[in-house]
Amino acid sequence: MAGYDPRAFPPFALTVDLNIFTIRGGVLTVLLIRRGDHPYRGFWALPGGHVTHGRESADRAAVRELGEETGLDWATVGGHLEQVGTYTDPRRDPRIRAGLHVASVAYVALAPRLPEPTAASDAAQARYWPVEDLDLAAQRAAWEAGEPYAGDVPVLAYDHALILSDALERVRAKLEYSTLAGQFVTEPFTLADLRRVYQAVWGYAPDLANFRRKMLNVPGFLIPTDEHRPAASERGGAPPLLYRRGAARWIVPPFTRISPSTPD
Repeated sequence: MAGYDPRAFPPFALTVDLNIFTIRGGVLTVLLIRRGDHPYRGFWALPGGHVTHGRESADRAAVRELGEETGLDWATVGGHLEQVGTYTDPRRDPRIRAGLHVASVAYVALAPRLPEPTAASDAAQARYWPVEDLDLAAQRAAWEAGEPYAGDVPVLAYDHALILSDALERVRAKLEYSTLAGQFVTEPFTLADLRRVYQAVWGYAPDLANFRRKMLNVPGFLIPTDEHRPAASERGGAPPLLYRRGAARWIVPPFTRISPSTPD
């Protein structure tokens, strides 16, 4: 383009960060990598990477990074992927001191039974961490105040405590008004399986009668099969019916969370 000089603009980089959630042993976990390179060498971080300049969108970069981090073709797996937000605070990456402003587009990815992660070439380690073990509120507060986090849990690099806490709240909120919980379970599944998703994500088990009534009355959400799971696997009683996910997306009216301080 005539008259356009790219040197007139400061360097700017775009990355994607992935909040990859899955439930393991009844506990909500997130995939983290331990950084092997600077900046933040030795810190734990969300997996992700740079958007290839001039060749891909942020959405395509997220799908590519998901494949690299999980070893799965995300389209084949049928996992859920959505954008959480864009993070542009100049403080978020220390490379700003060298003149490079790094912004990130963050995503939530959900799928049941994800395989054990393998650390990529730029990571020293990769593993799933229980979300409840990360002291996110305190780590986020420390980052927002510009102070170092002094806890004894894995310290998150960049502004990843902010990103991860935003992503976690997105998932918790969407379980109220959408059928997102179905993305955490492998088909076919029981109502008890689905209730355990809510328990893992919300931190408490919803009232059984209310949960059953609500889920079964969402048109097109739970499609009953002709199969039952052996009763022994559900601690006795009548063999529970197995379901598959339907096409419904929304729960109207919402299935509202109770306050964490209020006992179920």
